[in-house]
Amino acid sequence: MQRRDLLTAIVAIASTGTIPAPTSPGSRLSDMDVQGMARRTARLRRLDNYLGGTDTLPLYEAEIRSTITTLRTGTFSDSTGRALLSLLAEQAQRAGWAAFDGGNENYAATLFTKSRSIAMEIGNQLLAANALALLAYQRASLGRPNLSAAEASRLPTDARFNPIVRALLLERLAFTYAVAGLERQAGHALDEAHDALDQPVDDPAPDWAAWVDRDERRIMTGRVWSELRRPLRAVPELEETLDRFNDMYARDKALYSTWLASAYLDAGEAEQAAHVLMRSKRLCEGIASPRPTARINALRERLLPYRDVVPIAEALA
Repeated sequence: MQRRDLLTAIVAIASTGTIPAPTSPGSRLSDMDVQGMARRTARLRRLDNYLGGTDTLPLYEAEIRSTITTLRTGTFSDSTGRALLSLLAEQAQRAGWAAFDGGNENYAATLFTKSRSIAMEIGNQLLAANALALLAYQRASLGRPNLSAAEASRLPTDARFNPIVRALLLERLAFTYAVAGLERQAGHALDEAHDALDQPVDDPAPDWAAWVDRDERRIMTGRVWSELRRPLRAVPELEETLDRFNDMYARDKALYSTWLASAYLDAGEAEQAAHVLMRSKRLCEGIASPRPTARINALRERLLPYRDVVPIAEALA
């Protein structure tokens, strides 16, 4: 199944509004079988910590193909079928993220959109909201914030949803507000995210949101204030957290460090910005993701007026 056929299959499933009937006889699946498939998806998701989207996308596409084949050929109850569709929506989001990380913007947006369609059809409000948040985050990362999509991803305040998921969606909303230059709204969304993450958690967060913790919250807070050109607020959040951020997660550390470098530049600390930028460049060498490199190149342009300063000249070389 090639990429075009893969998208066609996802679109077909997303547009039916029902669990597809098997096209050929297959084995009877139980909820435990789907749980095993979900555990495999969770294990593969961890690769995103170490590899870029260009490397991980084929693996995530293979998982989607496997789930589509199961939907087409297996037999199962309605509840198991809904669990399979939920897994497919989640896998499409993971593949969409890898496509976005690898620079394939249109493909990523299509996967996010189709994931949302599937999630809405089966009533999975969290996955539907996350798909919108991912679409908005993608647009904001490209400097084209989509406020309507970001705001539509906000969960109802009177509903009892997992606070970690709520925090993740609010952080992405804050980032969109920041890119749009809406400081008051960004600050309010950050406050809500902080409050959500401080709430007691009765049940574990879904695996696709379980990585959100207090360090991640501080990094996103710093990125938001950096986007808003508020370096006195951005630098402490980013500097302290990135100091203990494991270099093993090279792409993320390289990427997040560019917001620290930007904040230093806004504070008039060009040499410190150049130092952070050199470290970021070393980290992302060999990582199959263009996102850190694109931000590094943009920051190099901002450093050009200081190229007569020796440490900065070395960073620009």
